[in-house]
Amino acid sequence: MNTAATLASPVQAQEVRTEHSVWRTSIRFTLLMTLVFGIVYPLILTAASGALFPHKAAGSLIERNGQVIGSELLAQRFASDRYFHPRPSAAGNGYDATSSGGSNLAQSNTKLVQRIQADIDKLALEKPGHPVPIDAVTTSGSGLDPDITPDNAYFQAVRVARARGLTEQQLNELIRQHTRARTFGLLGEPRVNVLELNLALDKAAK
Repeated sequence: MNTAATLASPVQAQEVRTEHSVWRTSIRFTLLMTLVFGIVYPLILTAASGALFPHKAAGSLIERNGQVIGSELLAQRFASDRYFHPRPSAAGNGYDATSSGGSNLAQSNTKLVQRIQADIDKLALEKPGHPVPIDAVTTSGSGLDPDITPDNAYFQAVRVARARGLTEQQLNELIRQHTRARTFGLLGEPRVNVLELNLALDKAAK
């Protein structure tokens, strides 16, 4: 009986050992990377951000009298004439964070054009003879933008002043105090956080 035919050649044995080695290495590497980048790295970043930037790491929450009333990062609906209004939202009723997103309507879409024109016509009555700021009638990409432009805030000051019995100059000064400059003096545009401005408005009216 020729036993040589039943034995694996040295080359075949080497190929089997090499294949097993590749699989073991791949599995070990996958487990190691999962541990490092899926558990250790996120925990380190979470701990570091909580220590260095506790307010932002916690969601930039705004509290009054020990109660969370909102976040600096999310717009809220203000419908009363006594308050400054945020940008329009395509994120569902009440600026719902669970349905964040834009309308995805093109500039040529008739529905979008008609909606914007109707908003322009309505807002133009608040301050006749002045152009309506573009961010007063257009939504942001997220639909949850908490900020408006200073031009938008100054445009609304007439309506808010009339509703509260204040002077426009008083509101303009409040807007100036709550206008944030460009980040690092370079990034973005000057902006006004609507929730913070309205809270300051209520505080000043007391």
